[in-house]
Amino acid sequence: MFRMDAIDSSILRELQVEGRLANNALADRVRLSPSPCLRRLKRLEANGTIRGYRALVDRRRVGLGLTLFVEVKVSGHSRERAREFEAAVMQVDAVIACHVLAGTADFLLEVVVADLAAYERLLLDTLLVLPGVVDVRSNIAIRTVKESAPLPLSGA
Repeated sequence: MFRMDAIDSSILRELQVEGRLANNALADRVRLSPSPCLRRLKRLEANGTIRGYRALVDRRRVGLGLTLFVEVKVSGHSRERAREFEAAVMQVDAVIACHVLAGTADFLLEVVVADLAAYERLLLDTLLVLPGVVDVRSNIAIRTVKESAPLPLSGA
């Protein structure tokens, strides 16, 4: 694991709030001069701590008004079965996150679609035919209270 200090944590906190922050502004906020700030930023990118940058898109404005959390149970708990399922779910664009669980379900999927009819098609034509799927439980999100929050980084 990469060892971070308080300045690295500050850089990450600032970028999680405003990913398009110019280096000079970032340097001011973390109380560094621009050159050392840029070196630290490049190091955080190179070692994989910062995996990338992206725009936060309003789902509804792009026609994806329905978010669901789908619990999936698969048959036969083996590494190979898990790999098959994981490889298949990676190909489903509507699945924007997939987590392996310990509990009653094996996987938790975050799914975004236009509406209930679109989810019905996805469920019947795609999710239920993924490798090893034996049970699917769908939970519809009524409203999002908090999303894409910054990670709670310590001051190091």
